[in-house]
Amino acid sequence: MKPKEFFDAVARMRSKQKEFFRTKSISALTESKRLEKIIDDEIARVDNIIYKRQNTGLWHRNA
Repeated sequence: MKPKEFFDAVARMRSKQKEFFRTKSISALTESKRLEKIIDDEIARVDNIIYKRQNTGLWHRNA
């Protein structure tokens, strides 16, 4: 996911969260949870990339 896509997804998620707390609508809650999962998955994906970059070659030595 590109940064702009991430930003847009977070903005949509926050909008649905606010709508849910304002209205207690089940549809807003469902959509909010769906968007939260997308955001959580993207955070995990990027965390994994960062981890791999930081630990590349950790167990390999040039002999």
